[in-house]
Amino acid sequence: MTKIVIVGGGAGGMEIVTKLGRKLGKRGKAEITLVDRCDHHIWKPLLHELATGSLDEGLNALDYRVHAAQSGYRFEQGLLRAIDRGAKQVVLAPMKDDQGKEILPERRIDYDYLVLGIGAVTNDFGISGVQEHCDFLDLTEEAMLLRRKIRNRFLQYAKEHNVETEHFQISIVGAGATGVEMAAEMHHAANTLRGYGYAIQEDLLQVNLIEASNRVLPRLDKLHICEAVGRELEKLGVNVMTNTRISEVKPDGMLTSDGQFIPSDMVIWSAGVKGHPMLSTLGLETSSSDQILVHPSCQSVTDPAIFAFGDCAACPQEDGSWVPPRGQTARQMALLVGKNIQKLMEDPGASLGEYVYRDLGAFINMSRFHTVGNLLSCVGGGMTVKGKLARWVYTTLYRRHLIALHGVWRGLLLMTLNGLQRLMRPELKLH
Repeated sequence: MTKIVIVGGGAGGMEIVTKLGRKLGKRGKAEITLVDRCDHHIWKPLLHELATGSLDEGLNALDYRVHAAQSGYRFEQGLLRAIDRGAKQVVLAPMKDDQGKEILPERRIDYDYLVLGIGAVTNDFGISGVQEHCDFLDLTEEAMLLRRKIRNRFLQYAKEHNVETEHFQISIVGAGATGVEMAAEMHHAANTLRGYGYAIQEDLLQVNLIEASNRVLPRLDKLHICEAVGRELEKLGVNVMTNTRISEVKPDGMLTSDGQFIPSDMVIWSAGVKGHPMLSTLGLETSSSDQILVHPSCQSVTDPAIFAFGDCAACPQEDGSWVPPRGQTARQMALLVGKNIQKLMEDPGASLGEYVYRDLGAFINMSRFHTVGNLLSCVGGGMTVKGKLARWVYTTLYRRHLIALHGVWRGLLLMTLNGLQRLMRPELKLH
């Protein structure tokens, strides 16, 4: 039986393993295994909401083992350590508990086709102090840790506690979608907590949004959307600092390249992404950003039995550019990989589909304050939408993801339960 191993249970990984599991695994046509370091999945675009408590992980987290049993695949929890291409095996590192005690030894899993979709990590650009003094939003665990830190800081800086510092100063480095949405979520959190008995004054929270380029959302080519987002940030009181490069991060703030010091109680680093450094140790050819070099078919240029997609893959386009690191890219590439593997199973010499990036649009959701975006950017520049309509389209992306993983009826039921819970529970999760 054909063995397919998928490493990475993010949005793209979950959609491909679900489709292959239902089509091949349940019918006994292939043995499919998903590998991930965590035991549950949360849609990554929602991690900033998880970090502030706007999202309840209890309802929105998907347990891999339960989903695997329902969808025709196996799940193995662990970290990818190596690939033994000669034996066609992936090697998982030993699992240890918080005290360092080994739970599971090193394991090996056979594969005929291997799919790598482990995403990316935040790029620190080698800047001193980033790893030691900054918080990140790459993983669910990081978002949960950040939630506790934010809540404790609000409690500490509430004026009734007589804290000497007058302001809670948060600096967010990187004004891409994550940075912009996190800045808005912080103001939403402060406003909401004020209504829950926290003695938070109107001027307590001060948010700096720092960007090295000359505007917010530098990767977005729709300047009118960037300008609209900039105006909304200004209304919220966010201090947007463009053309500002960080040269060093210290425990109490950051130094810029022109010698300015930005005092900060907390620094959240979201300044771009790169491939995980581990990818360059797997014996596969990688780019300078530690991404696996792939053909347009998403096959590794080193080994045709190994596929990669999303942020961990460097996929060329006809114009010589690389596919951009975006959520829609990962999903589209993952679905193409699934189709190509099925073609190879039927005919090893089959002609494979090639990935061509088409920009379907981008949306920026600034918590409860404003949503703006562009639909079908690849068709005549697309159509700009904002306000309630944009918010509806934005939430539809997550609903589509739920239906892809759970099926129509179960997905609709989860949406209904989620809606009811939002009516019944506090606007922020307080524990």
